[in-house]
Amino acid sequence: MKNHKVPLSLLVVYLIVLIWSAVNPTDRSVWIVEAITSFVPVLILLILYIKNIRFSGLAYFLMAFFPIMHVIGAHYTFANVPFDWFDHLFGFTRNMYDRVAHMTVGFYAFGIAEILYLRGLVKTKFVAWSYALFAIMALAAAYEIFEWLYAVNSDPSAGLAVLGSQGDIWDTQKDMLMDTIGAVIGVIIFEIRRIRS
Repeated sequence: MKNHKVPLSLLVVYLIVLIWSAVNPTDRSVWIVEAITSFVPVLILLILYIKNIRFSGLAYFLMAFFPIMHVIGAHYTFANVPFDWFDHLFGFTRNMYDRVAHMTVGFYAFGIAEILYLRGLVKTKFVAWSYALFAIMALAAAYEIFEWLYAVNSDPSAGLAVLGSQGDIWDTQKDMLMDTIGAVIGVIIFEIRRIRS
């Protein structure tokens, strides 16, 4: 937990991608909203780091996926990220970049479980797992509410781009499912690592 190289290297990668994404984005107003959204978890992790609340290198690695993928989505808008190779590989007819990005939100469950369990904030691994899972599910719901409020109160085209539903009436529910699947993956990885160490 005391290795500074991993979190600092990942922060540099994030900042490089953030700067790249700011250059001629598809829609500047969408970029601003999505870039700010990507920076929130980075800022929280920076504050925790400064306060000497540190995660393992693996936790930082897993938690870096979301902000990096989010600023890439901010540059293109999520529906237009060049992700054809993935869509064709699995036979999807819509751009699935946003769904994969939602799954990476769930990886934060690893960090939540790690901090709760290793710092002795909970007494059993089950509580660490379940709290991490429920925290991600609550965060997923809160983010979908934010998207909805932004979509109905902003410029219509920017609102739809941030919403990113691509015509799928069940997009909100599927996004929350992907967040939850990512959280389950994060908790499983945490438990495998806990057992091995």
